[in-house]
Amino acid sequence: MKKFELVAEISKEFFGRKLFRIRAMISFGNVQTGDLGGWVESESNVEQSGNAWVYGNAQVYGDAWVYGNAKVYGNAQVYGNAKVYGNAQVYGNAWVSGDAWVYGDAWVSGDAKVYGNAKVSGDAWVYGNAKVYGNAQVYGDAWVYGNAKVYGDAWVYGNAKVYGNAKVSGDAHWISIGPIGSENGFLTAFRQRDNSIMVRRGCFSGTIDEFESAVNDTHSDNQHGDIYRALILVIKLRLAEVEGEQGGDHA
Repeated sequence: MKKFELVAEISKEFFGRKLFRIRAMISFGNVQTGDLGGWVESESNVEQSGNAWVYGNAQVYGDAWVYGNAKVYGNAQVYGNAKVYGNAQVYGNAWVSGDAWVYGDAWVSGDAKVYGNAKVSGDAWVYGNAKVYGNAQVYGDAWVYGNAKVYGDAWVYGNAKVYGNAKVSGDAHWISIGPIGSENGFLTAFRQRDNSIMVRRGCFSGTIDEFESAVNDTHSDNQHGDIYRALILVIKLRLAEVEGEQGGDHA
């Protein structure tokens, strides 16, 4: 038995496409029989088995597919050949499009956009005004947020945090190191659009020069300070200044 049907009498035109409300025919997950869901173009946009569902004003159309236990809600849009599956959630005003995949336990929210051949997976979270596109991958426990952009062939993973106005287009633009410090946390450094290097460690967020000052103030004579000062040199070498913009950012 099918778990949902298209509601023919509740439809709308959207950029030349006809979208329909969906209605649950059985109870599953947190959906009850008779509940109205979001908008789809055809039954092939949402798996008829499993607990996947489209809620509220969310829209799934084109050849996009939502399946497994995935949820799309709020004003989110999933379209093109995109796939959202596993336990992934796409919500807010987020868009997932092109050939992008969002899966595992990943979340995409806010005004974030994931497109091209990008993949967001694991426990990763992309939110705010962030964009992930090209062949980029964000996975593990990584967060990409603010106005950050991850694109090209870049991989952001582990416990990395990429945020603010950061642009990551390849290995050379960010580094994450850990566990480190008295709390065994992770330090993430990345280059911003103006070529300055930002560092995040615990509650600290600032430029690499500000980080060096904070290290000298807090850990002037101990082993943690020696390690941090050595890493500052490594970060500066790893994120060697590049001239101009690298290709791939057309969004």
